[in-house]
Order: sequence, then structure tokens, then C-alpha cells
Amino acid sequence: MAKTWSAEHPKAALLARKRAVIVAAALEAFLEAGYAEASVNRIAAAAGVSIKTLYRHFESKDELFSAVMQAACGRTPGQEAQREPPAWYGEPPAEALPRAGEAYLRHVLSPRQLALYRVVIRDAPRFPELGRRYHEETTGGRDAVFAGYLELWSPREGWVVRDRHGAAQVFAGLLKARIFDEAVLGLGEAWDEAIAGRAREAAGHMLLLLRAGRL
Repeated sequence: MAKTWSAEHPKAALLARKRAVIVAAALEAFLEAGYAEASVNRIAAAAGVSIKTLYRHFESKDELFSAVMQAACGRTPGQEAQREPPAWYGEPPAEALPRAGEAYLRHVLSPRQLALYRVVIRDAPRFPELGRRYHEETTGGRDAVFAGYLELWSPREGWVVRDRHGAAQVFAGLLKARIFDEAVLGLGEAWDEAIAGRAREAAGHMLLLLRAGRL
């Protein structure tokens, strides 16, 4: 791994830029060739660095893919634990759930996220670590945020939620029903109105389940 410098050190910004260039080159390589066929040597060449430099920043192809996932989610390594809660986090459920659902769908239905998901689905059977890292960097993080929201609001709303992470996965399933599969298979494009409508519908179903104590 690359040596860690303090943020004030002159080399810190240079190393961060070099790392970002490597991640950008890896993203394009994974999208174009898939995880299995993407060559680390070609990624280094596309980034304009030596293979030795690449491995100073990333110990393995798996670790490089994790960095790609983090970049696709709009954060840098180490940011997850200190990330500010989303804007809807402090709102009551009737307002928060549709907003949370719409933000979730806009993310997972973006062209880049769909492309990365197709890469994982294609190559995860041969590389189980790929699926684990994808879950940790994408779905796992989003589920944790929603589970935290349920922990905050359940006492206020009188909900009894036995499995908050399981409930988060149920909400994700409600949101993705039909619209996600169609997008992944290229059967249609999800427009703003469809996304907002799907989010409202899923939020309504989720609230019924929470009030009924079914989660």
C-alpha cells in the first residue's frame, strides 16, 4: 500500500490525484471488459503509471474494485463512517420514506450503477469476493443508513421492528420491484415520474408493514 501522509504534506495531494486516476481507469476497464477480463497491467497503462505504482495504492484487484465501488457511490475510502446523514433522516416517516426511496432509485437506476451491477452479476459466480465487496460498498451501506433511521424513529412511532437490516432489505425490494429488472434488462428507461411514483407506492407499502409489526 502507498505510504500515508498527513493532509498537509505536499505529497498527499499528488498521491490522492494519482489514486483517483487509477480508480477512473479501473472503472472504465471494468465496465468495458468485466471484472474477470479487465487487465491490471492495462489499467496501469491507461492511468499512466507503472504496475508497481498501482500495487502501492491497491494490494489486489479486489481492493481496486472496492475503490471503484466507493467512487461510484460518491465517496472516498474512510468516508463512510463519518458521512453526514441524508436530508430526509430527521423527517417523519410519511415524508422521509418517499424521499429516501426516490434517492435510492435514482442511484441504483443510474446508467453507471446499472453497468456496474451487470459486471458483478456476470462475474461474481467465478469470483465470490466480488459479490461480497459489492454488497459492502453499495447495498450494505444503504441498508445501514435506513436501519439507523428505523432505530431512531421506531420508538417515536411505536413500531416493533425485529430486524432493522432485514426491514431495510424489504424496503429496497419494494422499491426495485419491476422497475429495476426492466432497467437491468434494457426493457425500458425509468423516467422521473415513474421513479417518484414507484417511491411513493413502495413507501406506502413499507409504512403498512411497519405499523402492522410485520418486520
